[in-house]
This record gives sequence, C-alpha cells and structure tokens, in this order.
Amino acid sequence: MAMLSTVSVLLEATAPEVSGEPVDIVLLLTVFVLAIFVGFEIITKVPPTLHTPLMSGSNAISGITLIGALVLAAEQETALATWLGLFAVILATVNVVGGFLVSHRMLGMFRRKG
Repeated sequence: MAMLSTVSVLLEATAPEVSGEPVDIVLLLTVFVLAIFVGFEIITKVPPTLHTPLMSGSNAISGITLIGALVLAAEQETALATWLGLFAVILATVNVVGGFLVSHRMLGMFRRKG
C-alpha cells in the first residue's frame, strides 16, 4: 500500500503539464504502447541490407538520449532525479557503445579477406 502511494506521489510530481493541467497517466501509457507497436512494425519491415545504416541512426538517437540524461543528472533538483539521471547515463552509454560495437562487427562482414 505504501509503495502505491509513493508511486502516485512520484507520478503527480513528475507528470508533465499541458496548459496548467496534468497529463493523464492513461494518455502517457497509450502513447508508450503505440510507440512500441509502431517501432516493432517498422523494424520488422527493414530489409537486411539496411540494418547497418539503421544501427548507425539509432546510435545517433542514443547519443541524444545520453546528452539528455547528462542534463537531467546535472540539474540536481532532487536526489531521486539525480539518481535516475545517473542510471539513464549508464544505460545510454551501454546502448551507444554496444551499438557501435555491433555496427563495427557488421561492417567487418563486408571487408575483403586478404
């Protein structure tokens, strides 16, 4: 019960506002689920020859995420925001480095042996 009240307090404190009114959590979840569905549909339709350029593009997006996470961690408004920002920096860094390693390995498959 205490966990539920803590989550609701966090959602109320962090919910974005549009014209002074808080955004409904159902709306946020709907957008999230639709983004998952659209992303899955787009990725499954990509031919294998375009996977390497797609990885490079997603690495660029992850780099933008890393910058946003650094800004969030540096603001230090609350301890929770700082810790979440640090966690986001770690995850975004792992994503960027892993993406570049995968891209490098995929590009290595097209090099001539010799």
